[in-house]
Amino acid sequence: MESESLGLLKVLVIQGKKLVIRDFKSSDPYVVVKLGNQTAKTKVINSCLNPVWNEELSFSLTHPVQDLTFEVFDKDRFKSDDKMGHAKLSLKPIVSAARLRRALGVSLGATMLRKVIPDTDNCLARDSSISCMEEGGVTQSVWLKLRDVESGEIELKIKFIDQPGLPSR
Repeated sequence: MESESLGLLKVLVIQGKKLVIRDFKSSDPYVVVKLGNQTAKTKVINSCLNPVWNEELSFSLTHPVQDLTFEVFDKDRFKSDDKMGHAKLSLKPIVSAARLRRALGVSLGATMLRKVIPDTDNCLARDSSISCMEEGGVTQSVWLKLRDVESGEIELKIKFIDQPGLPSR
C-alpha cells in the first residue's frame, strides 16, 4: 500500500526541563525526532539540564498516520551518546482537529478545537490544546514527560498544515 500525503508537519522543539545528569555534573542534550522513516535532530546545548532549543523541524505527514517519537541524548565526545529519555506523541488528535476545522469552515485564529488530557497511553505531562492558526492549519502546544528516566520534560509546538484535497477518513 502506498502512503498518501496529508500535509506538512512542523515540530518546534522549544525547551527541556529537569533533564537528567549524564556527565559529571550536567549533560549536553539534543533531541532526535522521528516520524516513520523521517528523522531530524536539534543542535546540542552544552552543560545544561534546562536547555532552550527553539528549533523548527519539518516532516511530511502521510496516511496512515504514525506517532511522532522523541529521544533525548547526552552528546559524548569519546563514547556513544547517553540516553536521557524518550517520549511519543499521537498525531491522530491533531489530524482529526484539522478535519474538523475544515468541515466547520473555521479560519479564525485562537479557536480551540480540541483538548487532549494526560493518560496512561500518552506521554503528556499536562493538558494539551489544539487550536486553529491564522494562516490555516492547526497547532498543538505540548509538554511531554520523558520515559525510562528519573525526570525530564520537553516542550513542543506542533503545526499541521493539511492539504486542501485531504479525504475525510
